Amino acid sequence: MTSADFERRLLEAIEQNPDTTQASLAAQLGVAVGSINWYMKRLIRKGYVKVTHLQRRKLKYFLTPQGLALKVHLTSQYMKDSLRVYGELREQARTVLAELTGAGYATLRLAGEGEAVEIFHLTCLEQGVRVTSSVDDAIPTVEMDGTGFVVRWPEPQAMTRDRRSELVRE
Repeated sequence: MTSADFERRLLEAIEQNPDTTQASLAAQLGVAVGSINWYMKRLIRKGYVKVTHLQRRKLKYFLTPQGLALKVHLTSQYMKDSLRVYGELREQARTVLAELTGAGYATLRLAGEGEAVEIFHLTCLEQGVRVTSSVDDAIPTVEMDGTGFVVRWPEPQAMTRDRRSELVRE
């Protein structure tokens, strides 16, 4: 997670619950309380968050107008980045599917989990490529590897001529 993503999530959490504690923010965001304390001091010093004392040890956090503007800016940037990554993954999926269909495959196995794999699956549906969950040495397997899709091609001896034509017809 980038610093901007963390700040966006922190500002959202404060906006949703101004009575929150640094310990609960740390648990919610999956970081140490010391990290929350450092970010809070920074956000307060920059004028994005205002803090008031409700009781001796109880604090209440408010987003200032500048803090709201920062949150809107960070959210907008996050959405732009997410759409860019989505578009890149869709293009990679189309390229891999063109390679697979060009090699005569109409069926593949999709391995793994996550949003990138889901995007690949949607692209398969769009392109009319059948996705199977069964393990078959005669069909290619596609999986996510880092930032791209990788094809594990079937071993040549696993693909008989009859089996290949059967898969192409499916």
